[in-house]
Amino acid sequence: MSQALVKIAAGWLLGLMLAVAAAVVAVNLVNDSVASPQQPVREYLDALHKGDGGRALGLLRASVPESSAAMLDGSALQTAAARISNVKLGKEEVQADGRVKVPMDYTIDGSRLHTDFLLEKTGTEWLFFDTWAFVPAPLPVLDATVVNSSEATLNGVPVNMPNGRNSFAVFYPGEYEASLNDEYFSAPPTKATVSGRDVPPAPLNLLTQATDGLKEAVSGKVKEFLDTCAAGAVEQQRLQPDCPFYHATNNRVTPGTIKWEITEYPKVSIEPFGGQWVVSPLDGKARVTAQQEDLFTGQISELNVVQDFSFTTRLDIGADTITVTPILTY
Repeated sequence: MSQALVKIAAGWLLGLMLAVAAAVVAVNLVNDSVASPQQPVREYLDALHKGDGGRALGLLRASVPESSAAMLDGSALQTAAARISNVKLGKEEVQADGRVKVPMDYTIDGSRLHTDFLLEKTGTEWLFFDTWAFVPAPLPVLDATVVNSSEATLNGVPVNMPNGRNSFAVFYPGEYEASLNDEYFSAPPTKATVSGRDVPPAPLNLLTQATDGLKEAVSGKVKEFLDTCAAGAVEQQRLQPDCPFYHATNNRVTPGTIKWEITEYPKVSIEPFGGQWVVSPLDGKARVTAQQEDLFTGQISELNVVQDFSFTTRLDIGADTITVTPILTY
């Protein structure tokens, strides 16, 4: 063989070797990028941020426990994922069973958190490129309770709370915030972070309170009742009217001189009790004035007494009505 042919053959061989080496490098680069175990994680996080629960569930290959699915799609899911920032995916860690663990560090509300995703190799594409998928597992469940209410708001979405409680299947990682902001009742927001499939999230417990609007409405009803009662006592000229307040005396009171007025209205406090809302005992003061005659001496004097009084009520709250029923004991 001539020297020229040898050089040509050597050149072809070198080119073939370089092509093979380049192909191997390309395959390795693909396996380290789009065909790496991190890629399904990236796609899953993208689905969470877009609120695409169907795609996220398919990628995660997760089963949905018996629970509410209100947090698994749309704005509720987007809100949970929107609070994730500073995401850093680590290099996969091979487990003893051949599966790999993909670590992820991130931040939620300023707290640095960590989640491990477990994946398994499911085959190859085009003979060279690895395919990876999440190891199937049930989704975490977030429990929530609310005092004396059958509804609440979770991640901005109204949710039903039968008997004041419910359970919600959730994706991870994410943050979930519950609140109640009704016309008559409200609860301060409370948050729970879900960091992994095997880390049970802390329950969301809403401590419901009566709003200032409800207290003002009830106070108005109580004031109206007391003012009406006092006016009726004056009209009927009674020292012992059918009211929470009264005055007892052994003196003769001059007819037409009895006057009642409320000098201190009760402060309204509304608390949950036994699945109901109750008004705490109402304490106030009423002044009675009149002209009186001592039956023994005949002396005429002015009656001017402030009486403490206390009574209870029954509170009934309808969709559009508030009813306060005084309960008087004698």
